[in-house]
Amino acid sequence: MGHRDSLYQLSGTIELDDALVGGRQKGKRGRGAAGKKNVLIACESKDKKAGFIAMAVVDSICHFSVNEFVKKHLKQGQQVHSDALPALNIIGQTENYEARVTPGYLVDEWLPWVHIAIGNLKTFLLGTFHGVTGKYLQEYFDEFCYRFNRRFIEKQIPNRLLNLAIIHLPVKST
Repeated sequence: MGHRDSLYQLSGTIELDDALVGGRQKGKRGRGAAGKKNVLIACESKDKKAGFIAMAVVDSICHFSVNEFVKKHLKQGQQVHSDALPALNIIGQTENYEARVTPGYLVDEWLPWVHIAIGNLKTFLLGTFHGVTGKYLQEYFDEFCYRFNRRFIEKQIPNRLLNLAIIHLPVKST
């Protein structure tokens, strides 16, 4: 699933944000909390609906990881919207980048689709798997993105996956 989605790049108006995924733990909350994994999420904004999405687990939200994510998942020269997190400023080197500092109660007006995708992802992880570990987190994201990106052809997903399993090279475990 992840390989198949990696063949495509997002285009048009794209919303990009970061999120933290992980269970509740005592101590610090939010960015920098123990046991949380950083995730970069991009979602095409197609006026009144979401387009395709891409997600990646990253070690930290920094210029390097953001730049690698953008090169892999976005076509060059797209219109990208995000919050004003300083690590995301590097997007402006290859994309038409617009960042806004937005109060919490208005954030869904500026980045509605990426926040819906984040909410759907967290519901998917808790509802389907009742929590996940960090070791295979990217694979869970790959499944979520694959299913989300094909949500309008849901009945075809099993046959498409079977065809992919037939033609895809075997995964070698180390």
